[in-house]
Amino acid sequence: MADHRLDAAPGTVHWGYFDAALKPLITVDSGDTVTISTVSGGPPQIPQPGGAFTVPPALLAIHKELQPKLGGPHILTGPIAVRGAKAGQVLEVRIKAIDLHYDWGYNTIRPLVGALPDDFDTMRIIHIPLDKQRMIGKMSWGAEIPLRPFFGIMAVAPPAAWGPVNSPPPRRNGGNLDNKELVAGTTLYLPIHFDGALFSCGDGHGAQGDGEVCITAIETGLIGTFELIVRPDMSLEWPLAETPTHMITMAFDPDLDDCVVIALRDMIKLICARTGISREDAYTLCSLAADLRVTQVVNGNKGIHVMLEKKYLVRG
Repeated sequence: MADHRLDAAPGTVHWGYFDAALKPLITVDSGDTVTISTVSGGPPQIPQPGGAFTVPPALLAIHKELQPKLGGPHILTGPIAVRGAKAGQVLEVRIKAIDLHYDWGYNTIRPLVGALPDDFDTMRIIHIPLDKQRMIGKMSWGAEIPLRPFFGIMAVAPPAAWGPVNSPPPRRNGGNLDNKELVAGTTLYLPIHFDGALFSCGDGHGAQGDGEVCITAIETGLIGTFELIVRPDMSLEWPLAETPTHMITMAFDPDLDDCVVIALRDMIKLICARTGISREDAYTLCSLAADLRVTQVVNGNKGIHVMLEKKYLVRG
């Protein structure tokens, strides 16, 4: 299998949107590995020049040459086509490694958004030093936040019939999942909606709590290495993830209650398929052993994910 590299630059990113009409930058074979560098932040989020932080030249070049589309803030590297991928199949994304690309991150509070849209009436942007050796973010009030980097956005192209769609709401094609479990060592399964899959990623996070309540995490640039595998033997309606210890079903909707229903039903289906037990027994198992978590509440479509240890998914 071959290794490839794709770095963020004005000609290799799409800013703020997804579109099946985007032309792939590279085409890889199923099973190939791709290392992708990403950048994050618009001009207002960039530290002052000449200060303590290093700003990648690629980020400045992107700001100079491109503008965001459809109101989406996310700078996304890609898309990458996977040879042989067909609509209706699944793209297995094995997250092999995630490394810091910046020595800083930022966090923003904005009026009228977030989990408390009416509680904060002043815009605030802070820059957070990232210590790569100790893997911590150093907060201005003295706290040290452990870094556990992950990509807020991993996605395939949306259906062609959707046309261009903005990047903030997570959807069936993935996108702004903001699921902090998607670290190195995790595998993400994305339903393919357009031939070639067209994988993109970005929105690097150094650390985030479940909920992402103020609408931003430690936003930063990351470098990820992914193994991309076409799965013609799978069919999914919503993204699915697998850690070394857990299976994770996910759902996104403006209503958290609807997210709960979708993600829980998908976990019950998964349990029944893997174990052969009844739906009633699977429902009981979810109540006793599964963890239902709020992924995020700030991206238009909110998120719920259900986590179940894989030891419960062994057929008896």
